[in-house]
Amino acid sequence: MRSGGVRNALNSRALSRTLRNTAALRNPNTRARVAAGAAMAGWYYGRTGSGWWQHSNGGYGWVGPLFWPFAYFDIYDYAIWGSGFGAPFWGYGYDDIYAGMFAPYAYDDLAGYLPPSAAAPSRRNATPDRLVQMCGDDSRDIVGLPIDLIQQAIEPTETQRTALDELASASATAAQDIKAACPTQILLTAPSRLAFMQQRIEAMIAAVATVQPPLEKFYSVLNDEQKARLNALAEDQRRSTTARKSNRPLVQSCDVAQPAALTWPTEEIEARLHPTDAQRASLAALQNASAKAADMLRTSCRADEAVTPPARLAAVGKRLDTMLQAVKLVRSSLDDFYATLSDEQKAQFEAIGPRRTASSD
Repeated sequence: MRSGGVRNALNSRALSRTLRNTAALRNPNTRARVAAGAAMAGWYYGRTGSGWWQHSNGGYGWVGPLFWPFAYFDIYDYAIWGSGFGAPFWGYGYDDIYAGMFAPYAYDDLAGYLPPSAAAPSRRNATPDRLVQMCGDDSRDIVGLPIDLIQQAIEPTETQRTALDELASASATAAQDIKAACPTQILLTAPSRLAFMQQRIEAMIAAVATVQPPLEKFYSVLNDEQKARLNALAEDQRRSTTARKSNRPLVQSCDVAQPAALTWPTEEIEARLHPTDAQRASLAALQNASAKAADMLRTSCRADEAVTPPARLAAVGKRLDTMLQAVKLVRSSLDDFYATLSDEQKAQFEAIGPRRTASSD
């Protein structure tokens, strides 16, 4: 039933229409609602409800097997339009690493995100297309959107248009990098989820590195009046976003205090796994690595607001670098701990997150 609920929600006409409406997806509140519907599809058929791994803007860092839905939009929202720590990009952090370790989904939940069975190829199922659309899209409708708006605003000269074309080409390449890091299988273990999380972040870092040089070049050939127009366009975009009705504000600063839902489940691990002394020592190392990762990510938020698109994209790259370091740190300790567990202990460890989700449901 849970798998069927996921498939029904992901194949709904409403979700299909929204994912085809690129203008609507420019609004981070709309993206948050789409992510929430997909993340909670098996529980609430994509309509209502919330899970403990939800971001403060109502969206989710993990949607089934996918980490960071709409990553391309989140990067460009902040880099081009700004809005500081209110941008959805800054809502990603330690809570997503935690949700990677203690996944909220059981196998029956994740089965709804699976592609059609190879044994029944004739059975129509559009679910994979929905997941891919949330993962990344390199179509002209998506990657060309900010480029078209910028061109209309600044009325570029021939030289500037050439630089803008180079930026558009880099944008398409960056979108392909992000799309290529979509999940191709269901991730059933904590180490495999953090490995995918690392792969996804690395793809986003590559995307930033692709876009940064042509964005800097383009911005450098603008005159002061054109830069002012670009800034005014960004302000218009921010006003348009905040003016639309939403049940929640945009994501708060990513250095907020850790919520109670993300406290380390020490007692439950002890009760379920009955670890040996050696396993407890390995578990303590994992807890220490997690605490260090959380501190790294909080500290990396404490920066002044960047005021130009190139500076904001550089801030994105720096934040992603920190996230990558944090994931690697936790992943290394997690691999060490996981290697000490028996098959039964691994099964008990993997049941912690889904059981918590079921209890809150």
